[in-house]
Amino acid sequence: MSGAQPAIRDPRIALRPRPFHAEETPTDGGSANGNGGPARLPMIAGEVVDPAAVGAQVEDLGARELIAWAIERFHPELRFAVSFQKTSSVIIDLAHSIQPEASFFYLDTDLLFEETYATRDALVERYGLDLRRYAGISLEEQAEREGASLWRRHPDACCGIRKVEPMRAALSEAECWVSGIRRADSPTRAGAAKLGWDKRFGLWKLNPLADWTDEQIWNHLRENQVPYNPLHDQGYPSLGCTHCTVRPTDADARSGRWSGFAKNECGINE
Repeated sequence: MSGAQPAIRDPRIALRPRPFHAEETPTDGGSANGNGGPARLPMIAGEVVDPAAVGAQVEDLGARELIAWAIERFHPELRFAVSFQKTSSVIIDLAHSIQPEASFFYLDTDLLFEETYATRDALVERYGLDLRRYAGISLEEQAEREGASLWRRHPDACCGIRKVEPMRAALSEAECWVSGIRRADSPTRAGAAKLGWDKRFGLWKLNPLADWTDEQIWNHLRENQVPYNPLHDQGYPSLGCTHCTVRPTDADARSGRWSGFAKNECGINE
């Protein structure tokens, strides 16, 4: 690695809370995308395209091929979302090998596990990432506005403030974003396409690992000696905030998220 130190950029943002999952509703009778700007049409290389048709064309591509395809068409307006779970480690390894200047970001809720922050640092050191950090209002301000321990009373509202709002800022100038979700994660993700139009945020969304199995994930990590979150070795197949993540007691990898609530998504990947 060169003498230049890898950077974790911190654009601290104070964001106006909005109702969870609320879409922008313009007052002029028109439409808007989920980031509050004018509605955007699905376009590639300046041409309006049918997302279903494009998705079908790339469905059979492998993860590396699909990431390369997206980099060719969308970089530098391509954003890789990093959760510091095992799938993120795989995607970072693949994307960095194709385009070292790829743009990575993460959402810091200020409630992540210490092991998660340590994984962040290990990945930054390994790949020399310029990793952009997005965060919402402080926990103190959230408590003043919404009362203490919002996650215990209204986890949807808490996710909206701490994850969905910062995500809007992270994607405000992007044309496509990359997620690590897989069809094997949960029944709600079983139908995830590898490429589609994300109506919530008004841009393309890529799921290059959609058809990967746990075995494929672990094989890639071990064969390439990629840093990964050690909590995966401690019975946590899915990781989020400390207050809302426990070890699952059944075969559903995401049942340890928001345990006790009828909720299995934070609002970003739904």
